[in-house]
Amino acid sequence: MLSKIDNALSFQQQALGLRAHRQEILAANIANADTPHYKARDFNFSSALKEAVAGRTGGSLALATTASRHLSAGTASAPVRLMYRTPSQASVDGNTVDMDVERAQFSENAIQYEAGLTFITHQIKMQMAATQG
Repeated sequence: MLSKIDNALSFQQQALGLRAHRQEILAANIANADTPHYKARDFNFSSALKEAVAGRTGGSLALATTASRHLSAGTASAPVRLMYRTPSQASVDGNTVDMDVERAQFSENAIQYEAGLTFITHQIKMQMAATQG
């Protein structure tokens, strides 16, 4: 029973995890807007989500345990392939962060994250209502 519920929520769980990771990357770009030679990074969310759903774990690291009684980690989300943004205007100090682009991407990602949370909350409430009758 629990595996069916887990499977039903797996897609949204993976999407939220990727959205949270992207938010961290975009926040790092914004934080380094004044750092000389900093290269803004991002990843293609849709292709990363497709790979996560397909179960591809290329490049993931195994969890190191120090005792035989430690629990196994299960399947961790694979690191995404980060790409560098192409700057729309060259900067004298070599920094490629465009604050307008970063703010727009950050806001859009935050809205998408909130929408994912709303959707998964609705799914959980529907499942609770179905089990409670």
